[in-house]
Amino acid sequence: MRRLLTTLVILLVVLVAGMSALVLLVNPNEFRSYMIKKVEQRSGYHLTLDGDLRWHVWPQLSILAGRMTLTAPGAKAPVVSADNMRLDVKLLPLISHQLFVKQVMLKNAVIRLTPDSEEQSLPDAPIAPGGNNAEESPAASWKFDIDNLQVVDSLLIWQRANNEQINVRDINLSLQRSGDRQADLELSSRINRDQRDLSVNLTAALDLSQYPRQASATVSQFNYQLEGADILVGGIKGQGALQALYQQTPRRVTLNQLQISANDSQFAGSISAGFGDIPDYILNLSSPNLNLDALSGWHNSSGGSDAQPVRAMTAGPVIASGAEPQRDLQALRDFDARLNLSADRLTYRGMNIAQLKLQADNQRGKLTMPTLTGQVAGGEFSLPGSLDVRGDHAVAQVQPSLQRIDLATLFNAFDLPQFMTGQLTMNGVLSGDRLAIDALLNSWQGSAQLAVANAQLHGLNIQQLIQQAVARNEQGVRGQDQYQRYTELQQLAAKANLNRGAVTLRELSAQSSLLHFNGGGKLNLPEKQCDITLNVQVTGGWQGSSKLIEQLQKTPIPLRVFGPWQQLNYQLKVDQVLRNSLQERAKDALNKWAEKNKESRDGQDLKKLLDKL
Repeated sequence: MRRLLTTLVILLVVLVAGMSALVLLVNPNEFRSYMIKKVEQRSGYHLTLDGDLRWHVWPQLSILAGRMTLTAPGAKAPVVSADNMRLDVKLLPLISHQLFVKQVMLKNAVIRLTPDSEEQSLPDAPIAPGGNNAEESPAASWKFDIDNLQVVDSLLIWQRANNEQINVRDINLSLQRSGDRQADLELSSRINRDQRDLSVNLTAALDLSQYPRQASATVSQFNYQLEGADILVGGIKGQGALQALYQQTPRRVTLNQLQISANDSQFAGSISAGFGDIPDYILNLSSPNLNLDALSGWHNSSGGSDAQPVRAMTAGPVIASGAEPQRDLQALRDFDARLNLSADRLTYRGMNIAQLKLQADNQRGKLTMPTLTGQVAGGEFSLPGSLDVRGDHAVAQVQPSLQRIDLATLFNAFDLPQFMTGQLTMNGVLSGDRLAIDALLNSWQGSAQLAVANAQLHGLNIQQLIQQAVARNEQGVRGQDQYQRYTELQQLAAKANLNRGAVTLRELSAQSSLLHFNGGGKLNLPEKQCDITLNVQVTGGWQGSSKLIEQLQKTPIPLRVFGPWQQLNYQLKVDQVLRNSLQERAKDALNKWAEKNKESRDGQDLKKLLDKL
């Protein structure tokens, strides 16, 4: 045992002595020009190292450098700059003055992907001769034998053309070589913009065997969390996996086999982005469950049984102005895009929508949506439309087609009182300046044809109003002994014009087994008020004098319904109707008497008088 310990001590002393001698004999500054030359030969980029290079022995033999920069040819700003750089090197190759780097670590680095850091063509630059000498063999590309690259606590500044800069902070990156031009990547970072914070962690396998023509990555794990202004307390978070492919000509990034979640929503499909003079995006996505309420924080303010839970939101900037949505829409001018989205189930404003299909195409501010279909509330809908933001003001248009959709579900979704239920069918054309619910209720215009099957007007029984009013004025008839608290109609139809929140109803008609009516009026959507005049004929439910009932069944009775939807008022003109009915009955009796006595003087005089009336 003593002999073994003695041998280990001798080896340790020799190793320490050898490393000390090596440090004393080999000056790391001898590698400065070698590294600068090799980096420029390999990539064309210029490497600068400020200050002297120095050895660091424990726990890893390393070369320490001060501030470093890496600059593209002709660029105004460096692509990479760092306050400190450490090169972990292999010991044995140093004996023959060869530099093999196991790991490069940059701390507090700044990575710039901006127009100023891009390669610029110099006017007097020589033209490279033809041939294939610009490309190096795979073996030559790994000449430095760099096994690992680490970037710690660093910053990425990304900007395209004249767009706003995006800062990616707290970058911690580890790039471990796994094969010939292949590597394993681990990355964590944070993006802060507009008082919102996005944290990202991912693990991926990179394949650079065909770089710079193309590069690919398989992201096996991807986690993110978005928090901040106008985001749910607790944020939006999820995880996913994908395969990414970058190609140089034309410049395009494609994400395939995409699987990603956002809270309780899931997405799958592919995304492609082209980075030409006009960026273009292609998105093909599907979702088994897409809960927009859980992502937006929407809740039902009515507090009814169908109300959604309240989700607290983080307050947005105090300086936000009304012009912000218009500026957001103008961003559509900067790119082309195509979207194909399908969702087995979509939750929007408390509505469960099945089999949603959406197709949209944006051409630099001219957005067309030929397909937006789905099934909801026992029926189905189609909402094709368009949005044009190329001018000073946005112009939106929608051609809604609703078939047998439950009105109670719609009213609950848009926080409207449940003054009517039934199955709505509608076809129309609507236009406005913004794609928002408040804009639809306040500033949109258009026309539509409406029909409601199995309608119930809650809080108002028209039959009861008329029959009880008639019974108070006419002792010969009365209505039913019991009434429901609503008016029931088999079918209700109307033509409607929408003008900045005011709905004008024309050719309004309805019928049931007990009554039918026609008329028209107005609805005020922002104030939730109405003023409608109807001519009602109650055809059933009468009891009493058969002759008077027969007359009442044929007589339209004017009814005005007005006031707030939740507290409707009514006005009936029963007295005038009854007087007119009495006059008609008296005139009819006198006509019959005059007809029987037409040969007499009195009969002839009465006939002349009745004709004048």
